[in-house]
Amino acid sequence: MKLFTTNQNNSERVLRFILSLILIPAPIVYEYDPYSIVLAIVGGILLFNAISGMCVIYRFFGANTCKL
Repeated sequence: MKLFTTNQNNSERVLRFILSLILIPAPIVYEYDPYSIVLAIVGGILLFNAISGMCVIYRFFGANTCKL
């Protein structure tokens, strides 16, 4: 089993990428409070998911939306 097995389809990856672009600059737009930092961390996780095509939660539950 490969470390980064793609388990997301392309539409999910695009949506996660767009959401990450909205969430990552939250500490700059808002003040540096814990809420905006959490938003930026979630945006970073979504960016990783979009680029790699692998969602850890999907892998944990055995879900796969990628058509191979």
